[in-house]
Amino acid sequence: MNPLKSLHDFGQSVWYDNIERAMLRSGELARMIKEDGLRGITSNPTIFEKAIAGSKAYDDSLARYCDAPRKADAREAFFDLAIEDIQAAADLLKPVYDASQGHDGMVSLEVSPDLAYDTEATVAEALSLWQRVARANLMIKVPATREGVVAFEKLIAKGINVNVTLLFSVERYKEVTEAYIAGLEDRLRRGQPVNRIASVASFFVSRVDSAIDKLLDDRLAQASGPAREPLLGLQGKIAIANAKLAYEWYQHLFESARFSDLKDAGAVPQRLLWASTGTKNPNYSDVLYIDTLIGPNTVNTVPPATYAAYKAHGRPQTTLLSGWDEAHAQVAALKAAGIDLAAVTQQLEDEGVKSFGKSFDNLLGAIAAKLSACQTLKVRTG
Repeated sequence: MNPLKSLHDFGQSVWYDNIERAMLRSGELARMIKEDGLRGITSNPTIFEKAIAGSKAYDDSLARYCDAPRKADAREAFFDLAIEDIQAAADLLKPVYDASQGHDGMVSLEVSPDLAYDTEATVAEALSLWQRVARANLMIKVPATREGVVAFEKLIAKGINVNVTLLFSVERYKEVTEAYIAGLEDRLRRGQPVNRIASVASFFVSRVDSAIDKLLDDRLAQASGPAREPLLGLQGKIAIANAKLAYEWYQHLFESARFSDLKDAGAVPQRLLWASTGTKNPNYSDVLYIDTLIGPNTVNTVPPATYAAYKAHGRPQTTLLSGWDEAHAQVAALKAAGIDLAAVTQQLEDEGVKSFGKSFDNLLGAIAAKLSACQTLKVRTG
């Protein structure tokens, strides 16, 4: 049995953390849906930067702007191209969406990363993208900055599917879940339906270990003898512990009395989606962040290399429902070692916003250069 497909037997949906025009046109995505049980797609500015700036697959589409009556704007051109890909992927995944009654079959499109600290602009662009894509199985991605969380609540209240991304801390995750419930409660008070509204909370994993392990290495360099053992025991463990504590909160909140009225009205829990699940440390298993986080009603969005690795040698079994006491103990031990997990996760959030912003700027620059070259060629040959 295909290990990727088998994950669904344990309650976990596999989404693909990648999109590019070639996979849509070649039939690769259709094959992955059929053979691997792929149930969704996520995208982000870095993924689109690689897809559009790093290939010629979009050049024919960009060429149409050369014949336009006005000079094209790079941001406008990007969203035109991205929406074409998102719509094509959403159409291919629509049977999954229908069969799962809106549980899966989702495709995510992110708002501009330069809006991460602007609530109203995020809401406005999200609504515009929702209308332009015009697919029921679209998810708008919004960053989990404080401003983004407020925008998220407003969008849920408007009935928009939302993927809240760049989540690193359990505390911020709690704010996101509260915003989800508040948005649904707002709809219910106004007599609006709360069924068929889907949301995931994209909780980043491997980046946490990368940051924490570096700090542990610094302390190990200064420690000696028995003082080293507790530190060694935390390497490669905190990201998983952090994720398990988030899942513990998920179970507490969505099985609570507060959510029961919403559930009776047809609302579904916001699922945790494990993101950043590619292994960055070569000393760790290349499927570490899949094997250790398998559990009911979760999603793992898997980058291409990890997707291939898990298909080759993944061993699905439920791993998320145990080890919670150990996770608490590991986080407590980290604090005792003088490492502030909250500070690290805040730094990772800040860096994530900056990284996506840089990718977006690079992407727009590459599109602008292609448009300029096209216009120059038109002038020379016209």
